[in-house]
Amino acid sequence: MDAAGTSLDARNLSHKVASIAAGEAHTLALTGDGNVYAWGRGTFGRLGTGSEKDELFPVRIDFDSARYRSAQGKRLKFVEIAAGAYHSLALADDGSIWSWGYNTYGQLGVNGEHVLVPCMLDRFLELGSDYLSDESEAHSRMPLKVSSVKAGGMMSLAIDNLGALWMWGNCPPQSDSGDDEFSLFSTFTPLPVWSFHGHTVVKVACGNEHIVALVSAGETYKGSDLVCYSWGNNNHGQLGLGDTYSRFQPQVVEKFNQSSTWVVYAVACGAFHTALLAVDDRASDTLRSVCWTFGLGDNGQLGHGTTQSASLPEQVKGLPQNEFLNSVDCGLFHTSVVSMAGDVWSWGMEKGLGLCPDASFSGIDAGDALSPRVISCDGPHGPKFAGPVQVACGAAHTVLVADEGYKLWSWGRGRSGVLGTGKTLDCFAPTTVLWPPSSEDFKEEKVDLFYGVKKSKSKDPRRITEMEEKLSVAMEEMRLLNSKLSLTEKYASILHGSMFGKPFDERDIPISLQNSGAFDIAKEWENMLESLDRGKLVRLEMFYRNMLAGVKDKLLKRRIQEIIKESLDSSTSGNG
Repeated sequence: MDAAGTSLDARNLSHKVASIAAGEAHTLALTGDGNVYAWGRGTFGRLGTGSEKDELFPVRIDFDSARYRSAQGKRLKFVEIAAGAYHSLALADDGSIWSWGYNTYGQLGVNGEHVLVPCMLDRFLELGSDYLSDESEAHSRMPLKVSSVKAGGMMSLAIDNLGALWMWGNCPPQSDSGDDEFSLFSTFTPLPVWSFHGHTVVKVACGNEHIVALVSAGETYKGSDLVCYSWGNNNHGQLGLGDTYSRFQPQVVEKFNQSSTWVVYAVACGAFHTALLAVDDRASDTLRSVCWTFGLGDNGQLGHGTTQSASLPEQVKGLPQNEFLNSVDCGLFHTSVVSMAGDVWSWGMEKGLGLCPDASFSGIDAGDALSPRVISCDGPHGPKFAGPVQVACGAAHTVLVADEGYKLWSWGRGRSGVLGTGKTLDCFAPTTVLWPPSSEDFKEEKVDLFYGVKKSKSKDPRRITEMEEKLSVAMEEMRLLNSKLSLTEKYASILHGSMFGKPFDERDIPISLQNSGAFDIAKEWENMLESLDRGKLVRLEMFYRNMLAGVKDKLLKRRIQEIIKESLDSSTSGNG
């Protein structure tokens, strides 16, 4: 391959998102060339940028300094990422784990408070395979290499190259302390889960206080012999064991035991609920893909059509049986799945968007989605998303990787820039993340911000400098405009929400203003009143009355103050 072809491939890998992870209010993206990007809320250093500042756009985490080199002195290439509530993990191709963010419970695997830049979890370097070997084999101690990382709530998990599971942070205890109430314990040292000795842990997920793992029935994984185990807090039935008693040791979820015809291939945990994707091994003619959920159901996050919790796995109602589901994830109180065909469904809090109660709707828009709701794409392939890869759910937002990894969509709560759109507003429909970011990382090919014309890197250094300066000025202007637009939209949303009980949406802009830019306020007011139903008219009347009462009250107070002042002035004048 020639140099131009090599450069093109490298550039494409830097643009391509291999995987994403979502925390409480931050998002991580891993690119094909092994870089990690972050955006959203920066509190506790969860973005790894060296500060606690929020980032409205994807920002590359700097791993270029000497301290981020592998043992061979090579630049680290990352192969996996994970996000807990307020902390982040990244796994490098040399097996080292890097962590940053909130660390009160030791979830970073290091001593101290929260960390603003990635630090290596060196505890694994001190451990060897003899931790999981017989005493007779202890002499054959070898360095431990991690092959997968996961995070959830305030805990972190890792699977090593021997298939052993490790956990640290705020974790379920591995033995009964004798107390009546279940409680977690904190550790900054990775501890092995001894229950799976002699088996291979293939996949794992964790919520706030529970863990679910897919483990080989035998010593090695053979492709379809996975058994589902769960343990930890079970106050809402999130372990899927048919009761609400907590477990200190992993226990088999009987629906997916060794003799089950259902083969589980994906698992995700919300704060207090669990979702699994499985195929029926008996269906030889077609690959039937089903989503199973159990645990807390107060907001419809189980997708069973009710707000009831479930202590046993139940199939999600309303999903088509002829589509293969390739990704599932759980937020705080919502769940999302995406199919190979590009269909996305979501269910749970606030119409399945995951929005918290303070962003409530009214009228026909009110309520949680108790069954799967289709999330439509407003693009050329709509309502489907072309080339879907993965979906990730934060506490109140959702991110989707599509177009084979070259495009990101997000929706839900937008505070702190967690949606990566350059704004801090909530989005009730998918909107494109600003990807790839216009930065020094993409000098090979830049896009004109206003005309969309691709500009190749010039060989003339003066021309390069001139283009970069123009791009920098344009980017600064764009940031200022976005800031003003965000403030204006926030003002409009507050005013609109006070009057009509729901956030402002572009669809609320009058047609005349959209088409011509002209706005006859008297005529539009009349048209709006005609279109409102009785409930909205009553709300508007209440808003008007409250405003009017407030104005009258303020006028009365001002008048009383004037009378008192006049009386005092008159009294003073009379005494003189």
